Amino acid sequence: MKTSAIPSNLEEEILRLKHEMNAVILAHYYQEDDIQDIADIIGDSLELARKAAETDADVIVFCGVKFMAEGAKILSPQKKVLLPDMKAGCSLEFSCPPAQFKAFREAHPDHIAITYINCSAEIKALTDIIVTSSNAEHILSQLPKDQKIIFAPDKFLGGYLNKKTGRDMLLWDGSCMVHERFSERELIKLKEQHPKAHIIAHPECPESLLSYAHHIGSTSSLLKFTETHPAQEFIVLTEAGILHQMHKRSPGGTFYPVPSALDGGACVSCNTCPYMKLNTMEKLYLCMAGGAPELELSTDLIAAAKRPLTRMLEMSASLAPTAIRNS
Repeated sequence: MKTSAIPSNLEEEILRLKHEMNAVILAHYYQEDDIQDIADIIGDSLELARKAAETDADVIVFCGVKFMAEGAKILSPQKKVLLPDMKAGCSLEFSCPPAQFKAFREAHPDHIAITYINCSAEIKALTDIIVTSSNAEHILSQLPKDQKIIFAPDKFLGGYLNKKTGRDMLLWDGSCMVHERFSERELIKLKEQHPKAHIIAHPECPESLLSYAHHIGSTSSLLKFTETHPAQEFIVLTEAGILHQMHKRSPGGTFYPVPSALDGGACVSCNTCPYMKLNTMEKLYLCMAGGAPELELSTDLIAAAKRPLTRMLEMSASLAPTAIRNS
């Protein structure tokens, strides 16, 4: 990539480049506040990819992590997809290497594979049906009770679904480092300090944490829940980047992030995703100025990864659009 100096009027230059490139800037809820504020579309991973596909943009600039940019490329193969930092990976994705997952599937030939959308394109290509945290229960309800299922890669989301549906899916041993390391001790402290607060949690959290929650749902579902209770208190069990949108949409609300068990209660980082935070405004500018790094996938991989996504959309046709989109 051609090196460019960082201009002093960074936001203006990003907007100028966006216009020149006919680009759309996407930002996941876990991005830094300034990136969320300059983005054209903010949302969950699948929601962002689908909305970008509906635009007439030639270039998608995806401020998120790599598997999310892959999702945009799968749904918009004709568009150029840029990722400000190609090192922006995902601990959940890394916990499910394609070669190992392929061998695992082959060892259980009587199982179908249902995979959470938070996975690599290679894992999607090895999957029968993709699900989001919002539509997974609806999709499982359409499958015979005696159907043997592998669920990957998140064991906590899989365990949550097993408990809700009464199934006994075989769970891949993967997890999200952010949701796994919330401190139960600090959660109890916050609960005691703020007894009127609603505890809201993403289902990627361990069951021990979910047991305290008043509401469990996808990132968008948590945000919507706070919007319907605009002047109340919330203890939030998901990545702290979502608090920016919660404050903007419910300015009368009070939000308490739960510290990581590694923080010792200090909440210095409020349990943020280090991969999400690799994207910065400076890197956003540089990737647009230089046209790189570009996310590329082979035609065969795009076709294979799209099949289980299409199956998901077919099986979710009766759901509200937000339930299909949210991850």
